Amino acid sequence: MRIKKNTVDRDRGYIFEIVKANIIALIFALLAMLLSALIVKLCNVSDGAIPIINQVIKSLAIFVGCIVSLKKSNNGWLRGIICGFTFVWLSYVVFSALQSNFVFGLSLLNDCVLGMVTGMISGIIAVNIRKH
Repeated sequence: MRIKKNTVDRDRGYIFEIVKANIIALIFALLAMLLSALIVKLCNVSDGAIPIINQVIKSLAIFVGCIVSLKKSNNGWLRGIICGFTFVWLSYVVFSALQSNFVFGLSLLNDCVLGMVTGMISGIIAVNIRKH
């Protein structure tokens, strides 16, 4: 019976880490998007650069969320992939709701792949930083 309780606590800790990472990443992304919108408005950045800026912000948000939240020492790559995937969907829902425009397309699939790869790399880095 004791083994099951430890397993449940460990799984609950993993879920808490993923939820915390996504909340941190979402807050970071919202603040960075506001800042980038201000910079784009003031500096007359071309329209072609905006999608690239958005991808960089999403990747940085996932990285920051994983580095701050993923503290357990194993399966960092898997938890990072889960963080990246869930962040992409959460950010899609939040930013689409803000724009009142929900559009599913190839760009959402690209965001999912980029988010999962970024999350995997961030999870590996986060776990290895904690080991030392």
